[in-house]
Amino acid sequence: MNSYIVKRLAILIPVLLGMTLIVFSIIHAIPGDPAETILGDKATEQSKQALREQLGLNKPWLQQYGTYLGELAQGDLGDSIRTKQPIAREMVPYLAATLELTVASMFFAVVVGMNAGIVSAWKRNSWFDYVSMVIALVGVSMPIFWLGLMEQWIFANKLHWLPSIGRMNSRDPVEAVTHLAVIDAFIGGRMDQVWTVIKHLILPSIALGTIPMAVIARITRSSMLEVMDADYIRTARAKGLASFQVVYKHALKNAAIPVLTVIGLQTGSLLGGAVLTETIFAWPGIGRYIFEAISSRDYPVIQSGILIIAFLFVIINLIVDLLYAVLDRRIRYQ
Repeated sequence: MNSYIVKRLAILIPVLLGMTLIVFSIIHAIPGDPAETILGDKATEQSKQALREQLGLNKPWLQQYGTYLGELAQGDLGDSIRTKQPIAREMVPYLAATLELTVASMFFAVVVGMNAGIVSAWKRNSWFDYVSMVIALVGVSMPIFWLGLMEQWIFANKLHWLPSIGRMNSRDPVEAVTHLAVIDAFIGGRMDQVWTVIKHLILPSIALGTIPMAVIARITRSSMLEVMDADYIRTARAKGLASFQVVYKHALKNAAIPVLTVIGLQTGSLLGGAVLTETIFAWPGIGRYIFEAISSRDYPVIQSGILIIAFLFVIINLIVDLLYAVLDRRIRYQ
């Protein structure tokens, strides 16, 4: 197992280098002069030249890439053109907000989706199977923005059960320690703030997690159906094991690898694809941060935001690969 982990970590190095090269090349391949785009048409040539000097745009491409890699190795993502603040420090609260929303969404998607898929396969061709698969089909087809707006209209405007926007009560903000609001509220010993933060999480988490929930439910059902007729399952039943034990202990473990793959891909997608949900619910996440940077042509922020999301996606896939080896010891890379 240790050699497998070392091999996977070794593969990660060229992947990360290739990722930085692609992101850097794409940003620099955007047509037009960044200095003119940032300063506007009426800017003087002297001011444009000064900005090119400041951003290092007048240097050869390879030298710019080398400088970029050197700064990345030191944890320096550069400064935002719009706010003049270090990007690494400015991005942390936005990234924490998106991570918190992603974890809550995937918790909802995994718990509901997997159990719906398992019970559907267990009770194949029953009313529960038909109803849950119809709900999964509707869920995977439903636009996120429409579901988010309907949630706000029903649960916030009509029933007044949950807040419609925001991450916490703006009149009683949580003191930032880790920038993860739920954890910070626990650290502060304020259980009322914990409950307030959780209430703000519920609607955007369900909106964001509905499509992954539907996909996970359908994949879990199909994977479970493949193993439920296997010989070892019949043997387990013949030994007199309870149905719950047969399904959740013996069948689920062997059906989990395709489900785990989908969970990893969906988690990575949510990190970068939550812009709509963050906009509808006024959630201060990384998607909105990058969107605002695009609107103001803040190229260093765009480049760093894309790189961070891609890095997290690679790390999630690494974790999934390691979990493959935990679930099935036959999996080894030569």
